[in-house]
Amino acid sequence: MDTDTGSNAPTDTGRWRLTHDLDDFLTRAGAFLRSRPALHTVPLTVTETLRTRGRSVYGEGAPEFGVLERAGEVRAAFFRTPPHWLNVTALTSEEADALAARLAALGRSLPGVNAECGTAGAFTEAWQRHTGVAGALRQRQRLYRLGTLTAPGPVPPGRPRVAVESDRERLGRWHDEFSEAVGLGTVRDSAEWADARIDSGGITFWETPDGTPVAMAGTSPRVAGQVRVTTVYTPPPFRGRGYAGAATAEVSRAALAAGADEVLLFTDLANPTSNGLYQRIGYRPVADFEVYDFTQESER
Repeated sequence: MDTDTGSNAPTDTGRWRLTHDLDDFLTRAGAFLRSRPALHTVPLTVTETLRTRGRSVYGEGAPEFGVLERAGEVRAAFFRTPPHWLNVTALTSEEADALAARLAALGRSLPGVNAECGTAGAFTEAWQRHTGVAGALRQRQRLYRLGTLTAPGPVPPGRPRVAVESDRERLGRWHDEFSEAVGLGTVRDSAEWADARIDSGGITFWETPDGTPVAMAGTSPRVAGQVRVTTVYTPPPFRGRGYAGAATAEVSRAALAAGADEVLLFTDLANPTSNGLYQRIGYRPVADFEVYDFTQESER
């Protein structure tokens, strides 16, 4: 499975196996990722998109994957789709240090890390020790799971509508506006993203009675029983009227009706409005995550 040239000697923290081969990665780590579908929602969703739509959807560089094995069992996994952040499952401080040391020895350049809070902080500290590059906290996120769905009230006038081909230009524009608003950059090409969502029926608009789209909410493909609500966005002129809540409630209902075992979503903890809205709909906290940028040079 290893395709790098770095040392792969096992340690007491286990053995990291690195690859650019998605199929090899899923063969080795797939069962582990599916064992905790809520906490592993991002790697499950991203690898499913890579499998079905190809690696170019997330950037020009070849995706890289890693699996940590100890005593014949998978302990953790990571993926990265350049130029985006490293995304890694939960690690101990020792495991985070071993991964940072491995990637640093291979000369990898990372823009940052996205992981559960303890893991993100431990890896950021380890990365600085091994590279001299410090991290800056970019965002704190909270992962929620839907309990009992409760429609937000009062429901605004209008109706839901699944996006279709004629919505392609609007979807692309709103995708870019959403990416800028959340401050995490454009992860996928907006045109490709719009095509994928139209093909899968994965975006729902809330329309006013005259047919004007005023908000959107999307869902990821169902993998390991979980579906994640994504890209909830209301353009500035239409905010404060309940449109986002109505769209989110609708896509959550549709995911349950289609057979999802778990419906999940992430929020920015710095946004009390969205956190309050999702809890009123019925979402309950699961875990907190952090995103760090690696941009600051320090003395080694």
